[in-house]
Amino acid sequence: MSLNAYFQDEAPPAQGGLQSLRLSVMVWHLCWSGYTLLGLLGLLFLPASLFVVGAMVAITVPGAACVMLLSRDSQVMRQGLMWLWAGCAFIAVALTGGIAGPLAAWCALPLLAAVVLNQRTLITLGASLAFGVTLFAIMVSMWHGIRLPDDQEGFWLSVIANVSMVAGLGLAVLPALRMRSERAIDAEDARARLLNMLTEQPGLLICVDGDGRVVSAYGEAPAGLDLKALLQLGLSASAHVPDRIVVKAAIEQAIMEGRADIGFTPHAAMDHYVLLSLRRGQDNRLYGVMKDGSLSHAHEASLEAARVEAESLNQGKTQFLASMSHELRTPLNAVIGFSDIMRMQLFGEMPPKYAEYAQLIWESGQHVLDMINDVLDMSKIEAQKYELTLEGFDMRESVSAALRLIRGQAHEKAIDIISHMPQMPVMVTADKRAIKQICLNLLSNAVKFTPQGGHVTLTLSPTEAGVDILIADTGIGIAPDDLSRIGQPYEQSGTPEQRAMGTGLGLSIVKSMAHLLGGTMTLSSQLGEGTTVRVSLPVVKPEEQPELPMPVPVQPEPAGVVQSLEAFVRAAQNATLSHNPLEDIHHTPEGLSSFSDFVIRPPKS
Repeated sequence: MSLNAYFQDEAPPAQGGLQSLRLSVMVWHLCWSGYTLLGLLGLLFLPASLFVVGAMVAITVPGAACVMLLSRDSQVMRQGLMWLWAGCAFIAVALTGGIAGPLAAWCALPLLAAVVLNQRTLITLGASLAFGVTLFAIMVSMWHGIRLPDDQEGFWLSVIANVSMVAGLGLAVLPALRMRSERAIDAEDARARLLNMLTEQPGLLICVDGDGRVVSAYGEAPAGLDLKALLQLGLSASAHVPDRIVVKAAIEQAIMEGRADIGFTPHAAMDHYVLLSLRRGQDNRLYGVMKDGSLSHAHEASLEAARVEAESLNQGKTQFLASMSHELRTPLNAVIGFSDIMRMQLFGEMPPKYAEYAQLIWESGQHVLDMINDVLDMSKIEAQKYELTLEGFDMRESVSAALRLIRGQAHEKAIDIISHMPQMPVMVTADKRAIKQICLNLLSNAVKFTPQGGHVTLTLSPTEAGVDILIADTGIGIAPDDLSRIGQPYEQSGTPEQRAMGTGLGLSIVKSMAHLLGGTMTLSSQLGEGTTVRVSLPVVKPEEQPELPMPVPVQPEPAGVVQSLEAFVRAAQNATLSHNPLEDIHHTPEGLSSFSDFVIRPPKS
């Protein structure tokens, strides 16, 4: 190892005092100045010539100049000190006869000072300055302009120079050697700590070459993994035969992309599972971590089995509901139809008590049918079996159809329904039935939970992102604690009497249908003041909007318009008492000709 290897490679900080200045440097310089001053005092008793005295005074200056480093220790200051050593060394050597004089050994003082300062960056400068001083000293000797000291002065000057160089070099190298030794010890301790940390950590750290051979491994091998086979046969051979292709693919992926994460079953250990994470290093080798993943793999397997079982159960539920829908709705429609005939007293008068019972049967049948339809719709949505039929249409038609269907229910409670729709057609591409169902569910909830004499407002407004349906009511409102869960299937709020008015599926169906159409539903409410529901749907097709406004024809409502099924039946009965209503159930009287759509299914709750 070269001498430079024993010295530090770090420059001192630009600012700082004694903290960055080593004590040994200051002591060495001060000892040098003291030694040369003693030598000067001894030479004064010879007596010495003026050239000799000047040489001794000049060589004392650099040692004393080191005090400047106490106020400012920087790279520039240390380089300046090196130049000062070179200059003073040249003066001393030149005044005593040059390279042939007794102080010729001091030509190497710049290099010695660099060793004392213990910096690699100054070693090159010190060697260059020493070489330059030597050249100038040779030129002075060849000039013969300065005489050599006499024998007595020459002897003592030679003793002073040689002793100072030997002692100075020894005092300069020893701290550097001690520092190097301390660094070596610290490095060994750090290496031992690192190896101990790598060995004791719970995972297995490996270094893999491009062929899958394990170069080195540190740590604890995962359970079931044969470490000896891993080191001898390679990474791929340590995996179970079906998983070896996966391991080889992971190695290739890590080489190409820089990373890969897989899991595999160890060879001859089918009840264990190993997780492997590979990363490509700067030396193009692969470094990885192997750890036991048996518990997590078993947990994931159990979760997957539970998911498959849940999907199977859900599929069974869906199939059961689908198969039972016909069995339930067919007799229920008969109950509703015949009870409706009885409550309308189409075939003659009946006692009031029987009429009341027929009304209760009809209302209960409608409620059960509504529940069945809601459950079936929700089941289709949850099973992702609800198919949208996309078509282009004016969205005002579906909203108006929902308004017509809810008008009778609102009239019975003396609730005003106010609608705000644009004059121009709102052309959309969506599912007409889904849009109508969304409006009908929201209007039904608004009317159902609004006290008598209140009002419900529906606003249809196109936006830049699509179209918004806003329905606000002056109903009972929703408590803040219930807002977070309203909209989930079968979740309801309010008193038990209010909960009995619905199934808790109306808002959840609205939310799900809005999601299917790519939109969102937001709900805001104040308890005792009312509720506002906004459904934002990105279904507007701007290119389908007409260039010119198309006014909506407004037809006056006929005087004999029928607003409910009851009025319709009574009108049919008055028109012809001999006509059997079961013979032509598709007949629509003239009073209902203004309705674009009519369904018997009651509004959603």
